[in-house]
Amino acid sequence: MLREADPPGPDIPAAVRAQPLRFRGPTAAAAPRDVPEETAVALVHDASTTAVMMATPSDLAEFGLGFSLTEGIIAAPSEIRDIDVAPGPDGVEVRMWLSPRSSAAAAARRRRQAGPTGCGLCGVDSLAQALRAPPVVGRGLTLRPQDIHAALEALPQLQTLGDLTRAVHAAGWWSPGGGYLAVREDVGRHNALDKLAGALTLAETPAPPGAVVLTSRVSVEMVQKAAMIGAQAIIAVSAPTALAIRTAEAAGMTLVAVARRDGFEVFTGQDRIDQGSAPGA
Repeated sequence: MLREADPPGPDIPAAVRAQPLRFRGPTAAAAPRDVPEETAVALVHDASTTAVMMATPSDLAEFGLGFSLTEGIIAAPSEIRDIDVAPGPDGVEVRMWLSPRSSAAAAARRRRQAGPTGCGLCGVDSLAQALRAPPVVGRGLTLRPQDIHAALEALPQLQTLGDLTRAVHAAGWWSPGGGYLAVREDVGRHNALDKLAGALTLAETPAPPGAVVLTSRVSVEMVQKAAMIGAQAIIAVSAPTALAIRTAEAAGMTLVAVARRDGFEVFTGQDRIDQGSAPGA
């Protein structure tokens, strides 16, 4: 049975207290600071490790589920028969048991795997798989400039770990009129988005048409993962890569980036932006 956000255990907190010596001009003083924990998390499908990620040890059941969805290991949460979070001396294992069909597909994928992979491309064995075409997202979302600013302004209030440490990324699902349905945080931007995907899947009600809001830059794998969970838009504080722009275009997704207090830039899907609501329009 799929369990919601199993705690990683009392020995692995999400943040710990450090004791740096703070220099300000010619003086120095002890200045305790909370810093995020970073733990090796093995994502294990049917007793075989699919990937090992360095992650914040929180919301790990959601992380395993979201990773499995956004990486195409499963197509629906029902394809995971059980999930367990098991802390150990060297990190945490997120153990997942798959349905027979998904298990066979995962085993075939492992047999094809060529070697170690980089961040965000775990378990891929070819260039074609790394550059897989995203699903085309739905329609129905319209964003006004004030909606984008509202999403950006509301996010910091929901970044509990970010407020404590100033050292983690966040990913949230925001919809006009509804605000944030969920926000998840992690030292890794991919991990934060995967945790969000898991949280949305476990929610009692389906997510309304909305945007994924990111505190990070937008790379191709962030667009691919957002498309896998049906996001019609991405709103990010930093710039996208050229490949991310092309991938968002292929997905029919609106990509808003370099989003700050004084404005933002719309790289794809400008038709979802209600320009009639823009100041001075």
